[in-house]
Amino acid sequence: MLKDNHIWAMGGVKKALQALHTLAGRTIKVEVECRSVEEALEAAEAGADIIMLDNFTAELLHRGALTVKTAFPGIVVEASGGISPRNFLQFLGPHVDMVSMGCLTQGPPSVDFSLKLAKGLKNDGGLPHPCSAVSSEDQ
Repeated sequence: MLKDNHIWAMGGVKKALQALHTLAGRTIKVEVECRSVEEALEAAEAGADIIMLDNFTAELLHRGALTVKTAFPGIVVEASGGISPRNFLQFLGPHVDMVSMGCLTQGPPSVDFSLKLAKGLKNDGGLPHPCSAVSSEDQ
């Protein structure tokens, strides 16, 4: 994924995608985080596989997704930024292929558990431990 810092550091969307394609060829899918429809169109023209429309209002997202899909019908459009379980239905639409919610990975509660052994790794007197078994051919 090319995020805003990558794009700024490389001098724009087109230069960032050209550098990435020079390094990796076309062997990987490239997603570009876009903050405007103009940037999304530039990224699609430069060869992005996925356009992430980031922090758009629902209304602007749908207009932007339509614009991108009209110009580049095969491109994948993702909605992201400010989307939560409470409002995600607003971001679903015919020109939006994916919706991502940061709350799924940024805020779930953690589970504290341990996998301690009760008695250690003792051999119970049966067969030797498989890692210590040596056959007569190995000697």
